[in-house]
Amino acid sequence: MKMSWSVAVTLMVVMMVVVSTGRANVSYDGRSLMIDGERKMLFSGSIHYPRSTPDMWPSLISKAKEGGIDVIETYVFWNLHEPQLGQYDFSGRRDIVAFIKQIQAQGLYACLRIGPYIEGEWTYGGFPFWLHDVPGVVFRSNNEPFKFYMQNFTTKIVNLMKSEGLYASQGGPIILSQIENEYQNVEKAFGEDGPPYVSWAAEMAVGLQTGVPWCMCKQDDAPDPVINACNGLRCGETFTGPNSPNKPSIWTENWTSFYQVYGQNATLRSAEDMAYHVALFIARKNGTFINYYMYHGGTNFGRTAAEYMITSYYDQAPLDEYALNENSMTGLIRQPKWGHLKELHEAVKLCSETILSVFPSMQSLGEQQEAYVFSGDSGACAAFLVNMDNTKSVVQFQNSSYELPRKSISILPDCKTAAFNTAKVSTQFNTRITIPAIKFDAAEKWEQFEEVIPQFDAITLRSDVLLEHMNTTKDVSDYLWYTFSIQQDSMEQQSTLSVKSLGHVLHAFVNGEHVGSLHGRFRNTAFTLEGAVSLNQGTNNISLLSATVGLPDSGSFLERRALGVESVIIEDSKEAKNITNLSWGYQVGLLGEKLQIYSLEESKSAYWSSLGSSQPLTWYKSVFDAPKGDDPVALNLGSMGKGEAWVNGQSIGRYWVSFRTLAGIPSQTWYNVPRSFLQPGDNLLVLFEEETGNPLDITIDTISVTKPSLRK
Repeated sequence: MKMSWSVAVTLMVVMMVVVSTGRANVSYDGRSLMIDGERKMLFSGSIHYPRSTPDMWPSLISKAKEGGIDVIETYVFWNLHEPQLGQYDFSGRRDIVAFIKQIQAQGLYACLRIGPYIEGEWTYGGFPFWLHDVPGVVFRSNNEPFKFYMQNFTTKIVNLMKSEGLYASQGGPIILSQIENEYQNVEKAFGEDGPPYVSWAAEMAVGLQTGVPWCMCKQDDAPDPVINACNGLRCGETFTGPNSPNKPSIWTENWTSFYQVYGQNATLRSAEDMAYHVALFIARKNGTFINYYMYHGGTNFGRTAAEYMITSYYDQAPLDEYALNENSMTGLIRQPKWGHLKELHEAVKLCSETILSVFPSMQSLGEQQEAYVFSGDSGACAAFLVNMDNTKSVVQFQNSSYELPRKSISILPDCKTAAFNTAKVSTQFNTRITIPAIKFDAAEKWEQFEEVIPQFDAITLRSDVLLEHMNTTKDVSDYLWYTFSIQQDSMEQQSTLSVKSLGHVLHAFVNGEHVGSLHGRFRNTAFTLEGAVSLNQGTNNISLLSATVGLPDSGSFLERRALGVESVIIEDSKEAKNITNLSWGYQVGLLGEKLQIYSLEESKSAYWSSLGSSQPLTWYKSVFDAPKGDDPVALNLGSMGKGEAWVNGQSIGRYWVSFRTLAGIPSQTWYNVPRSFLQPGDNLLVLFEEETGNPLDITIDTISVTKPSLRK
């Protein structure tokens, strides 16, 4: 009896091998990673444990597995786990051990990207800020102080995994680890200190004896036995290949969309394009390990986002930001992306044994058409028919005709019948919708607390030079007040205040009155705030609030980056006074932060007043009951400007609604509020608003998706 493709796919899914509870020997050859001597075709998905909540982990992993994912890949976040030197934290969203064990419980493998430099659109690239203050340190170079602390943390994580038996060599799920991250992008900047650092990092990692292979991504010269891997959108076209015939071809980051920064639109990537390049990587580059970055992006809670990054992360991934919780197993999946990739994985797995047994031969089918044929010794045959043209094509292959849509690949598991074409989407589309559940449209629902603008005479931290922002705040707050006083001998007169900032945001106050604000942009952080001000006769207090929107996460010599106020000039009709070298007073953070008025307990003791007129630097407080049901919850901040929001003392992240895209819309309006943050009633909502938003138009919304429908 001839078996239909649908029956074959069903049997294949049922017969999928899960991770053994026994110890496994993980190795590799020039074709693939091997587990107990068996070559593996592996599809992986990135899910970062701190960008979701522990109650979401089981269902996220389950939905990834249902989508044909074999491996869950995650970074390790140094600044979360060692926020202070020698003080470690693995609680809550930081519980990497619980996350890895959940992967194992569901029968999947794990890839641990230790770094410990990760970039990842994560503040300071994952480095704890105390590392910046180590004497003589130069990040990511052949620098002894840096190497000492890098090795110390890497060893800490490896030993933690070993103590829990989480490497495959111990019976755990971890089959692959990564050291460093895209170092080749910056290596030239370090001159002769670059190559020795690469060699040292590889030798150090391998010397930790995890029993599983290590890789380096975007490092063409990764030293043996470390595997060099590709990152990018189109590794089937761009990857130069393994640097040894004995290493497999692996793709550690296949971007499912792209990160988004404030002021820019989301970058979308179609399911068809993703599928095409996965299939091309398998066919043309002999790829056997493909990781989707991200499979679930999640949320940059608190102050964890890197500079100018929005709070939502890779929301266009197959599992969206709000994806799943333990009570709602259906989840919010991006269709057709999730379903189309699932079908791709099934088609590849139908012929993976044949693919893994040989390297393909290439046959030309036309000017822009190729066939990659896998012919095994057993007589089995599989083929990938590639149409690189932007128009459809009909090709002849083994005495049969095949119609290939534009820019597509057909997979023939038996060299005869096309089981899948990357451009033919059979999965129905869905759309995410928001439904207002709670309104805050009455003034009596709100209370406010006006942030105190510090004066020079009341501040004890002094310096005769302008201090750099990050080196002063030590990343304990986004905010740094620069204050000074100036004498005006004559009667009130108009002057021009000119402040040059290296980024990211500046609010200026003269004698307690707001006189102007300005900000930079992603990769163009510096700006000059200039405007007319009125100075009184006598002493005038100038207060400048500098704000970061995440710390930089990429580039060479990250420890040398500078932010904050660089120079100040006050000019009147008679002279221009350079204030830069006068005595300055500094205050790290806000009074509301110091009092922790966003927390459940401390908010009760702060002096809150009735809602008044909208002023810059105002804290707002309200309470609400959790929306009924299990649907995900979001805070609609479309009426606000810029700031940060807390629910029951937990920060759901920064918001910046006023920074519009070229189309005139916010980069992000809805902000994820995990159900695990909520209690049934009397939930505390606190916002710090830097600008002049309107809290009366804030709503709590529930998130759902429309019923699937075919594309029109």
